[in-house]
Amino acid sequence: MGDNKALKDIANRLRVYSIEATSAANSGHPTSCMSAAEIISVLFHKEMRYDVTFPRDPNNDRFILSKGHAAPVLYAAWHVAGLKSVTYKDMMDLRKFGAPLEGHPTPKLEFVDVATGSLGQGLSVSAGMAYTGKHFDKHDYRTYCMMGDGESAEGSNWEAFAFAGFYKLDNLVAIFDVNRLGQSDPTALQHNVEMYKLRAESFGWHAIIVDGHDVDALIKAFDEARATKGKPTCLVCKTYKGYAWDNAAEGINDLMGWHGKPLGARAEDVVAKIKAGTNMEAFIAPPAPSKSLSAPDKAFIGMSSPPAYKADEKVATRVAYGTALKKLGESSTRVVAMDGDTKNSTFAITFQKAFPERFIECFIAEQNLVGVGIGCGCRGRTVPFISTFSAFFTRAFDQIRMGAISQANIKCVGSHAGISIGEDGPSQMALEDLAMFRTIPTGTVFYPSDPVSMERAVELAANIEGIVFIRSSRPTSLCVYPMDEAFQVGKSKVIRQSSDDKVTVVGAGVTLHEALKAYDELKAAGINVRVVDIFCLKPIDSDLLKASVAATGGKIVTVEDHYPEGGIGGAVAEALSEVSGVVHRRLAVNGMPSSGPGAKLLEVHGISASHIVTACKALA
Repeated sequence: MGDNKALKDIANRLRVYSIEATSAANSGHPTSCMSAAEIISVLFHKEMRYDVTFPRDPNNDRFILSKGHAAPVLYAAWHVAGLKSVTYKDMMDLRKFGAPLEGHPTPKLEFVDVATGSLGQGLSVSAGMAYTGKHFDKHDYRTYCMMGDGESAEGSNWEAFAFAGFYKLDNLVAIFDVNRLGQSDPTALQHNVEMYKLRAESFGWHAIIVDGHDVDALIKAFDEARATKGKPTCLVCKTYKGYAWDNAAEGINDLMGWHGKPLGARAEDVVAKIKAGTNMEAFIAPPAPSKSLSAPDKAFIGMSSPPAYKADEKVATRVAYGTALKKLGESSTRVVAMDGDTKNSTFAITFQKAFPERFIECFIAEQNLVGVGIGCGCRGRTVPFISTFSAFFTRAFDQIRMGAISQANIKCVGSHAGISIGEDGPSQMALEDLAMFRTIPTGTVFYPSDPVSMERAVELAANIEGIVFIRSSRPTSLCVYPMDEAFQVGKSKVIRQSSDDKVTVVGAGVTLHEALKAYDELKAAGINVRVVDIFCLKPIDSDLLKASVAATGGKIVTVEDHYPEGGIGGAVAEALSEVSGVVHRRLAVNGMPSSGPGAKLLEVHGISASHIVTACKALA
């Protein structure tokens, strides 16, 4: 009973620090912190097993604050738990430029695994962590995810609910902080906690309705969750936004108009009332985890064998992706793969057949697919390769964007790129994907053109810490490169050149092969051109491009199976923006394509060999 009184006091300490921090910052979300205080207190001082001196210990239980706007209560929790890197002064410097504690959590902090704040994403990441714990690490650590009731409107949450229910992740606990009030209106369900329970149960979860301000009830609910086997558990916690004990927050508690606002003139009075009945030194040491996992082996991951193709063998780069991934899997057990029910098209199926225990079928739920991948990669436990049709990654762009803030280590491989896929039509044609992934500030973008370069791109990707995108193609092609060709991040390849080149032609994927056809035709006509395979679009090989343009009198043609905005042409133009005298002709897919044979579409949309020939002749 003494511990339970201490847990109530700790909850009030969390409230006080949240109010004081947001008051000092003159911004933030104190009322969203106040509703969660008892839940966080019980989690951090009774339920979770972790080493407070080493927040990223692989043996620790995991906690994701999906409602990232309640960051002050998370910071306060680690401070109260005894983490020395979070001081009272740090909390009072909340949101200040250069201070460690930002407005929403990011992994700049040692106790944060992923950035949150773009709502509806925490549960997918948590599901990936839980899947990793249960199936890859085979450890007893548990994963907890706290969500706001408002973010339950996000469909990505229910993708995660379906995933976790299907895979029976009984080491995962989702917690809804049902405080009834959103930013500008009450939430859709308000305090209809029974509906949250029914929804969770419909996805195969065990669900418990609990008073989120009653520490005794919370302890009992978490005990029940821990004892539940064969399904994940959802705690539906009825709380009140702005809640403080003994009506200390009268005029704020459960009232609209306080979202995202410090308590202002009310803060001093509310804090005084809370402190009056609180032991502000209350503390309970967190339970320790079982120690059996060690830090991951970050050694180089190489393919088990080099590329091996015949000179006359035509192979699609999407097929070579599966081959390379299998080779990586043979070299390292950290390599895992996941797909969104397209594995027989992306050829992730090659890996699945070899290593079914390291493959995750995420079904047609791309937002959850990416979120699960981010979770699997947390703390370096795995190197996740995530594949689907390249066009479908656009659906998960916010997850990818947040992944960059999260310092995520994921490898996204998109197949069926561009109009060259043909008859499937425009809904399946990725024509924006290069632009999308190029905007990721920490990202790397590969666009291989043959099976050899694809295998090497996959190998390079496995050893890059961060977000990598590899664009694969559906059409088959002969090898451009010998089997022992070496590739580097940020380096392109000149594959045709002479001392008398008139124009530089830059392509990748299917358009590189069109450029090679154009090269032969132009050479027969007495016009020499230099052909560049871009290979790595980000970081781009500015030096090679500048040297090539200098050698060809400033004349360059880029050709791409992509819309004009943000793809190869745009990247090359940016790289050459400070080079004077450049004449740049950009060939790209203009207008809305339709179904049809791939070769016909390349011709109609101006990116075939004949159009390259015309453009080069005009410049030469």
